[in-house]
Amino acid sequence: MSRIQYGYGTVATVAFVTSVAACQGDVRIGVVPEDLACGDLNPLYLADGGVGRDGIPALTDPVFVPVEDQRATTYLSSDARVIGVFLDGEWLAIPHNIMYRHEIVNLSRGSEQVAVTYCPLTGSALAFDRSSVDGAEFGVSGLLFQANLIMYDRNTDDSLWPQMRGAAACGSRMGQALTRHPVVEMTWGGWLDLFTGSTVVGVEPLDADGYSVNPYGNTYENPDNPNYLGFPIPREDTRRLPKERVLGLPATVGSGAIAFPFHAMEARGQAWVHEFDYAGAPAAVLWDTNRFAAVAVRPVVGEQRLTFRIENDAIVDNETGSTWSVAGQAVSGPLEGGRLAIIPEAYVAFWLAWAGFHPDTELIVE
Repeated sequence: MSRIQYGYGTVATVAFVTSVAACQGDVRIGVVPEDLACGDLNPLYLADGGVGRDGIPALTDPVFVPVEDQRATTYLSSDARVIGVFLDGEWLAIPHNIMYRHEIVNLSRGSEQVAVTYCPLTGSALAFDRSSVDGAEFGVSGLLFQANLIMYDRNTDDSLWPQMRGAAACGSRMGQALTRHPVVEMTWGGWLDLFTGSTVVGVEPLDADGYSVNPYGNTYENPDNPNYLGFPIPREDTRRLPKERVLGLPATVGSGAIAFPFHAMEARGQAWVHEFDYAGAPAAVLWDTNRFAAVAVRPVVGEQRLTFRIENDAIVDNETGSTWSVAGQAVSGPLEGGRLAIIPEAYVAFWLAWAGFHPDTELIVE
C-alpha cells in the first residue's frame, strides 16, 4: 500500500501548521489579493488563509483499503467522523482525519468523477460531480470566504469556488454551479457497523500519528466555541450554539432553507424521522443517535411512497414493515437491500457557518 504523501513534502506540512497558528494571531482578515476580482463576494468576509495555493494539498485517488484492515486504520477512533460516498457501485469512506490536512479528495471510479470536500473551519462536507466542469480536479486556493474553503479548478486556474456556495464566484467560470453528489456522514464506529465490506482511505502506521489528531485543536469543534480562528462570519444567529452540527437543505424553487440541529434530534431519542416536502417532492430526514448521523432522503421505492414510524428504536416504514438505516438502506423486511435516494443538496455544517451562507433558515427543532 502506498503511503499518503503531501504534495509538497515537508514544506506542505510546515506551511499547514504555520497557517493554523497564523489564524490565531495576525492574519490578513478581509484583505482581498490585489489581482482578485470576485463578483458579489463581500470583501469584508474574503480572507487570505496564509498557506498559499496548494499549501494544503488536495489528494487524487488515494489508496482505499477494506474497513476491516486494522493496520491501515489505526489512525481512526470510533468517534472520528467519516464522509461516505457511493461511487461505481461501492461505498467509500473519507475520514475527517484525512480532510483536516487535505480538504479535497478527487476521485475517479468507472465513469464517475467526484470531488469530496471538507472545510475544517466550517465543518461542511460536500461532494461535487467533476464531469460538470469537464473532469477538472479541484485544489485548495488558500483563500477563505466567510471562513469557508475556496476551491480552484485546475482546468481554468482563475476560477474560484466557495465550497458552501457550490458555484464559481471568480474567473472564467463565474456563476457556473457544480452538480452535487450525495454524501452521508457519521462516526467511524457507526460506519464499521453499517457498511461492512466497504473501503476507507488507508494510512501507513508510520504516518498514523499525523492523522490521529485534529490540528485545529481539541476544543475547536466544541459546539459552544464561537471562535472561527478569527475569520469573520456575517451573522450572529444565536438560535443554536455556534458550532452545533446541523443537517441543512438550501433554499430552492418552492422551498426555503431548512436545518435540522443535531442536538435537537438527539433529544428525540435513539432514532427519529421528520417527513416534509422539499423542492416539490416528498422528503424525509432520518436520525440515528448511536452513529450521530442525519441523512435527507426521498422516501420513494419504485412507485411506492413510504411513510415512517419509530418502533423499538428503529426506523420502520408503515407500508411494508421494513426497517431502514440512517443511510436510507433497508436492512430487514420485504424491502431488504433496497435504497432510498439521498438528496444531494443536503449537507452537514456548523450552525453559524450555515446561517452565514443561508440566512432566514427555518430550524426544525420539534
